[in-house]
Amino acid sequence: MVSVTKETLENKKVKLEIKVDPEIFEKGMQASYQKNRKNIIIPGFRKGKVPRKVLENYYGEAVLYEDAIKEIFPSVYDEAVKESGIEPVDRPDIDIVQIGEGQDLILSAEVDVKPDVNLGEYKGIKIKKIEAVITDHDVEHQLEHTQQENARWITIEDRGVKNGDMVILDYAGSVDGDAFAGGTAEQQTLEIGSGSFIPGFEEQLEGMNLEEERDINVSFPEKYHSEELRGKDAVFHVKIHEIKEKELPEIDDDFAKDVSEFSTLDEYKADIKSKLQESAKQNAKNLMENQLLDKICTNAEVYIPDVMLETEINNIIQDLEMSLRYNRMDLQSYLQMYNTSMEDLRAQYKESAYNRVKMRLVLEAVTKAENITVNDEDREEEYQKLAEQYKQEVDEIKKSFSANEAYMDNSVLVQKTIDMLMDSAVLIESSAENNDNNDHDHNHDHDHDEHNNDQHDHEAE
Repeated sequence: MVSVTKETLENKKVKLEIKVDPEIFEKGMQASYQKNRKNIIIPGFRKGKVPRKVLENYYGEAVLYEDAIKEIFPSVYDEAVKESGIEPVDRPDIDIVQIGEGQDLILSAEVDVKPDVNLGEYKGIKIKKIEAVITDHDVEHQLEHTQQENARWITIEDRGVKNGDMVILDYAGSVDGDAFAGGTAEQQTLEIGSGSFIPGFEEQLEGMNLEEERDINVSFPEKYHSEELRGKDAVFHVKIHEIKEKELPEIDDDFAKDVSEFSTLDEYKADIKSKLQESAKQNAKNLMENQLLDKICTNAEVYIPDVMLETEINNIIQDLEMSLRYNRMDLQSYLQMYNTSMEDLRAQYKESAYNRVKMRLVLEAVTKAENITVNDEDREEEYQKLAEQYKQEVDEIKKSFSANEAYMDNSVLVQKTIDMLMDSAVLIESSAENNDNNDHDHNHDHDHDEHNNDQHDHEAE
């Protein structure tokens, strides 16, 4: 049997005193003996054959305490957490209050718990209405982008390099006559005007002819990633081996057939507009949700323990590492490129982590206050959405989430809460918002305080 008493400490910490019956502690001691006896050597006994009483008499029973506690603590602590009704957000710091054969084991566990949120106003919040408007210009821009993606590169021999060309070249860089690491390459491909090289480099290639060689003078930027090259003047000896000109396909019915499933350009344009409209609607929805959640979070008060911030910073950096690996870079190279340290990087993400944690806690508090739950109908609807999104059968989606249904439920719960908040929000036009804000300024109403925060991380987590 396990009994527990709870004491609330400062800064959202709780101290649990956990009393464990001798019978439970004895099971831990026996498990510790079984684990350790194979390593115990006592004169007169074969290794691994020392009786427990002999071992305890020889070394003292304390030799088994550490592993005994490790054996029973997980289940004992879980029971204590349930009985006390707390929500820990970190591992507990454990102290032994009383220990010994035949008596209660008494442990003290100090742990950070999930903080309470003092919700301010969260219904009927006024936010700026954002329209999802797609113009013919947007469609043409998308067409031009697709046109660029389907361009061909034609080899040119009768003129020099010009802006927009693709060249293949050799280069060898030096500073004060000495070559430097990474400054020499052969048969490199470079698009003129792309800004891929040091400022001034690409412009000086213009006018060069095939197999021509030239010295190019440039200066490294003051914020260049290589510290030893920052602000230094350099000379690059270059040679052009190949010049290619971009040939764009004509945007017509044949183009539409080549790049889409449509037979005519008009059909293709209509499809582009429809997809852009859908994307714009989602973007407008996200922006309005961000406005709303920013205001609700500003209205709420909550103390966030350091451990929750540190955990969230860890999550952000973990996401960064995954993104870097996708782009074939590691975190250490990233730090070197931007001449920063892990300590500085963590400090940089502290505000973002704070906003994300507060957002999550506030949404959880609203969910609880409004008694919002997830039912089978909600789950089925989410399965359908995911099936359409990933172009899979619903049964396949269900199977992939079978082991992690709680994650999906939480995601649905968060979105249901956001949807409820948006349904209660008051959407106002920009001009109306300005007039309304002027009135509120005059009356010192709290709604005049616009919260402007670039970190809009309200993803379902």
